[in-house]
Amino acid sequence: MAPSLAIFTLPHYLCSATNNYCKQQQLLRLSPSSLGPAALLAGSSTTSLRAVSPSHHASYGQTSELPDTTWDNLGFDKPMSADYMFIMKSSEDGSFSDGGLQRFGKIELNPAACVLNYGQGIIEELKAYKKPDNSILLCRPEEHGLRMRVGAERLLMPAPTVEQFVEAVKVTVLENRRWVPPPNKGFLHIRPLLIGSGPVLSLTPAPEFIFLILVTPIGDYSRGGLELINLVAENEIHRAVRGGAGSVKAIGNYAAILKAHMEAKANGFSDVLFLDSVHRRYVEETSTANIFLVKDKIISTPALGEGTVLPGVTRKCVIEIARSQGYQVEERLVSVEELFEADEVFCTGNAVHLSRVGSITYLGKKVPYCESGPAVVSQQLHRALLNIQMGHTEDKLGWTVTLK
Repeated sequence: MAPSLAIFTLPHYLCSATNNYCKQQQLLRLSPSSLGPAALLAGSSTTSLRAVSPSHHASYGQTSELPDTTWDNLGFDKPMSADYMFIMKSSEDGSFSDGGLQRFGKIELNPAACVLNYGQGIIEELKAYKKPDNSILLCRPEEHGLRMRVGAERLLMPAPTVEQFVEAVKVTVLENRRWVPPPNKGFLHIRPLLIGSGPVLSLTPAPEFIFLILVTPIGDYSRGGLELINLVAENEIHRAVRGGAGSVKAIGNYAAILKAHMEAKANGFSDVLFLDSVHRRYVEETSTANIFLVKDKIISTPALGEGTVLPGVTRKCVIEIARSQGYQVEERLVSVEELFEADEVFCTGNAVHLSRVGSITYLGKKVPYCESGPAVVSQQLHRALLNIQMGHTEDKLGWTVTLK
């Protein structure tokens, strides 16, 4: 007798995943004039979110500046634990509700949790800056919420609505406001997580999911300037393949490139520049950032169409700023050979912000940049973006959210 097959039926909230994923991928590519924050929120179904305050509220007696804190020394390698984290669990129908804050600490997971066995999880990351008047600025949180939803569709996960995501970020930042570095001293790194927490050992989506937000202060590692990085192009190990999940901030994407990343570090480079897996010729991105080149005042960056490049929110901001300043921006295939002739090369990402590339090494050949003068375009875009994010100039693009 032939063995019987176990048939798994997708929960109803995942049945339309493919259609929704394609639709939301298109949203990520719409021009800014076609899609603003209001459209994003209007497109999300409203589900209740209670901003539950912790039972032992600090009542802001605890929100004064942290004593003897050397903000400049705080980094990603040794994250500090803030006061509170936000946690919200999914219901049986895949919706999220009744999320709230609790003291930062360990969480319990069943050893059979899908995230531990099959890597069903997504991360996001964004920043909060403090202004001199003690208010706090977020930049485009709705874009991060939308990207999480798009990624969740790809990985068959339910996700909070964009509105829930944004409100949860606001609550978490406000309750941890004493951990936001003073103006010009750094930023509060915000790390939302969506994980398949329910136990399952067959290759199926988790039966339960957790949405969590943690925060940690990061010092101004670039000291307000344009950080200089040196890259090595990698043509053996690939970050993504066509039809894969390279356009999603899936947690497994990062584990898969650790080997190349750490080898580059050991050889004195800042990061790896990954090439496409088919031709091994076209540039895609680094371990954690999108890449741009400037030639004769034309800015070019790898296109998103193949699904192997992450649709970075900082990438989107830089493109929109550049076009508003009159630059021609091309999203297209970019060959590694074009980098050799570029006037400037820079990377963008939430962690790296906008970093100037000092050199790229490919097949043993090192190509330096900007030896004849300053990186004019990179500097201009870096300052324009930072001024908006930190509130130094008026936000005419409507990107920032002010928390008081």
